[in-house]
Amino acid sequence: MITVRDDRRRTFETLPAGAEAVSWWGRAWVAALEKVSRDAARLDRGRAYAVSGKVDAVTVTPGRIVAYVRGGRPRPYRTELLVPAFADARWEELLEAVAADPGALAALLEREVPEGLAGAVLPGAGELLPRCSCPDSGPAPCKHAAALCYRAARMLDEDPFVLLLLRGRGERELLDELARRSAAHGARERSGAAPDFPGVPARSARARTSLPPLPAPLGAPAAVGHPQACPADASAPDPLALDQLASDAAARAFALLATAEDPVSGLSLWQDAVRLASAHPTAGLTGAARALYRDLARATGRTTTDLARAASAWRQGGRPALAVLEEPWDPPAGPFDRARPALLAAGQGSFRPDRNRLTAGVRQLRLGRDGLWYAYESRPEAEDWWPTGHSAPDPVTALPH
Repeated sequence: MITVRDDRRRTFETLPAGAEAVSWWGRAWVAALEKVSRDAARLDRGRAYAVSGKVDAVTVTPGRIVAYVRGGRPRPYRTELLVPAFADARWEELLEAVAADPGALAALLEREVPEGLAGAVLPGAGELLPRCSCPDSGPAPCKHAAALCYRAARMLDEDPFVLLLLRGRGERELLDELARRSAAHGARERSGAAPDFPGVPARSARARTSLPPLPAPLGAPAAVGHPQACPADASAPDPLALDQLASDAAARAFALLATAEDPVSGLSLWQDAVRLASAHPTAGLTGAARALYRDLARATGRTTTDLARAASAWRQGGRPALAVLEEPWDPPAGPFDRARPALLAAGQGSFRPDRNRLTAGVRQLRLGRDGLWYAYESRPEAEDWWPTGHSAPDPVTALPH
């Protein structure tokens, strides 16, 4: 309905035909008009004009409502309703009264006019002054002004802040001022009460003397909690995906509380996807895990096989193990010179070196930049290497037995 709005100027488009005021404050506005008029027939014609949509866009500013009303001539008539705006002192009284009354404040926030405020802001005797450019020389209001008044009543139904704007204040400035005053009232009411949480009073914290020690922080929980169950709703996000994300967020929060470090800080999109997938080793067994792998692979531009292989590496040793999978490198000769004789002495056979890898048939060891060995296996003649087991500083220990 509103097309143009700033805090002290608002413009409303024409309402659909047939719209009449329904709120009690909208009807009270109409009653103020009917007290001004001494011609019931003019009011009836004005109501018919408003209902049939003859009132064009309406602009409201402090003290004035202006619109063009279409009558029997081709050119519409410029019509105004004047209501005195309040002085600052009057606003001071009103704002204090509303801020001190939680019920009145709640009503305004629900876009209703509090009954205690209505009597002060609705037009009183002689306050509503209609004007029109039509040639009607009879007593005011003419049918065009009456139409605008009925139209304004419908606007008040939609937004009672229009009535307050007429009296001189816009919605945003009113709400900001009421919030400030309400907080001040609340602070005065609580000034002698002790807080229900540990802390240091602000006055003490700002003092230029020695400060008392801060209270001890609350202890970390014993374990990661479980997320709330999500209701089944066709229009809601996937509840299994929400459960996975909530569980992951809870685990991260627990790690932050326990270690003061975020376990996923600095991860790339691919690394974080691998981390999430690694928590679900049953990717091919459950529908939920399959869907998770599919969505993560699609989001990172990889295949589900790529993701499953990388998740296996992550389970070996996190980010360093993923780097071992994806980033061959040339280590110094020492580790290899010691590893190959050790493997041969342990009866594991002769391993062929290639960069940071030692290979013997379907078994492979890869040396990470962290100095750990990571085991891999492949099907015969396939060269399809998959991480297996856990990392270890000793190559013999790292091989699965």
